[in-house]
Amino acid sequence: MGDLPRALGVATLETLYMTSVASVLVALAGLPLGVLLVATDRGGLWPVPALNRTLGTLVNVGRSIPFIILMVAIVPLTRLVVGTTIGTTAAIVPLVVAAIPFMGRVVEQALREVDAGRVEAAVAMGSTPLRISLRVLLPESLPSLVRGTALVVISLLGYSAMAGAVGGGGLGDLAVKYGYMRFRVDVMWGCLAVLLVLVQLLQWLGERLASRFDHSRSPVLPPDHP
Repeated sequence: MGDLPRALGVATLETLYMTSVASVLVALAGLPLGVLLVATDRGGLWPVPALNRTLGTLVNVGRSIPFIILMVAIVPLTRLVVGTTIGTTAAIVPLVVAAIPFMGRVVEQALREVDAGRVEAAVAMGSTPLRISLRVLLPESLPSLVRGTALVVISLLGYSAMAGAVGGGGLGDLAVKYGYMRFRVDVMWGCLAVLLVLVQLLQWLGERLASRFDHSRSPVLPPDHP
């Protein structure tokens, strides 16, 4: 491999493809999961303790399985969904399965930070659980949701590198095949540098978006302000 910049560029695009597609799918599944975890809890908007315990157990089990083991364990599911177990598209399946429980907990924690008084006021006005979730819980928790989502995306980036090490492509694949097995220290450090930059960019973007949505950072006006 003589053209390191080109190889790094291709591997970076593969990693971004895996991470971005998986992030969208994880958000679509994890958001309603987190809402359900909060709503079905005792004292929630729609208390169903049995369903809450079942969802909580599934989330805990999903989070307790190491990603490398999960990726191998769900090979039949990966083949069923995408028709293969090798490549960047195939790697998206275990990435999504691994991160949905994590995203569910992130959403749950963000929603639990919402001021209970706002929820009680909405209940007193006769709002339905769905309306309260969409109009009160999610908007009020938006800064925490954004920060938590950034954390999940960064975790997916790390998972994608791990998936690449076992045939998923991307920076992990490049680092193992050429950096480790062929003793190319420059390849190894190149992959590491790109991953560090991507993590810093994602963290910066998450903080910027969260700050924009964080109403508590707006200037406090005096009581007699018009």
